[in-house]
Amino acid sequence: MTERPQLEAVLTGCTMVIAAERRAGDLATALERRGAQVYRAPALSILPNADDDVLLERTRALIAHPPDVVIVTTGVGFRGWIDAAHENGLAEDLAEAFRGTQFVARGPKAHGAIQQAGFVADWVAESETAAEVGEYLTVSGVAGRRIAIQHHGAGSDGLDELMTQHGADVVNITVYRWGPPPDPKIVSRSAMQAATGEVDAVLFTSAPGAAEWIRAAERGGRLEAIRERATSGRLLLASVGPVTATPLDAAGLRTTLAVRGRLGSLVRCVVDHYATGLAPQLITMAGTIEVRSGGALVDGRFIPLSRASANVLGALFDAGGRVLSREELGRVLPRGGENAHAVEMAIARLREALGCPDAVKTVIKRGYRLTVVETP
Repeated sequence: MTERPQLEAVLTGCTMVIAAERRAGDLATALERRGAQVYRAPALSILPNADDDVLLERTRALIAHPPDVVIVTTGVGFRGWIDAAHENGLAEDLAEAFRGTQFVARGPKAHGAIQQAGFVADWVAESETAAEVGEYLTVSGVAGRRIAIQHHGAGSDGLDELMTQHGADVVNITVYRWGPPPDPKIVSRSAMQAATGEVDAVLFTSAPGAAEWIRAAERGGRLEAIRERATSGRLLLASVGPVTATPLDAAGLRTTLAVRGRLGSLVRCVVDHYATGLAPQLITMAGTIEVRSGGALVDGRFIPLSRASANVLGALFDAGGRVLSREELGRVLPRGGENAHAVEMAIARLREALGCPDAVKTVIKRGYRLTVVETP
């Protein structure tokens, strides 16, 4: 049985992208503690409304005329609302207004924010969708009830209209809006690296952010390569929950979901992917190999590789023992492999790093292949 690396170093050699702005620092720290190299490529920015006159006006209106129901759609949005109330001296009055209010959460993160603010969630949508929230409330009956709906940056998800159609008095609370990415070039580069093998995983925490990242990949002509790498298992696309994964699913991208819809669970699903042998492996003359952007895991021992050697190994690994020509291997080298000598040098360095000359076999007049013994 192949020995797996220790948990604290299980992500060694992996490069990971966090395609989100909020809580990105916490995610990066958790992944880096386990050996990953992490960088942030937020596909969208969050534009807070803490000083928005409309937000404060509607908060005061709810204090004067308390709601029967508060629908919390996002944790960050509800926390932002409570923070704005504190900053403007309205927190105690708002808490008093919520004394008899029914809280409905659109998922576990919204539920956690309700608890953190000192309230109790009466019901939580298991699917994390606005549709389930709407169905629950309309079946219960909302006619004549005053309902405050805290929205996320992508809009109302149709909840305002649905509640109004069923006779509710709706108060729209928008705490933040989605804005453009802080640096579009970084987002585009992350999509390119995900397509070419320079990145092992991309993490998503919101559906709008996932959708914008996909659009960046499409604009750069990288989506099909990303789809192929994700399908093969060599690129992990990890989502905090099913709602966040919706744009990824629509684009035909294989996605791994966090079990509980929390950031800690998202980290756990990434760690488990690499710690439990879910990442693709091949049994070769050199041992059991798992390719990572920074090198190779051989029988549980990480071997760092140069970019050229890692690219060549990745191509041979994906071929699964099939012969690749010098021209094919040259195309994966950082500079496109200007000549056959560059490929030969990359192969020689790869063999030396793996400590097994027979790991890559030269096939006369045809090219090279990875000496695959069997597939696990």
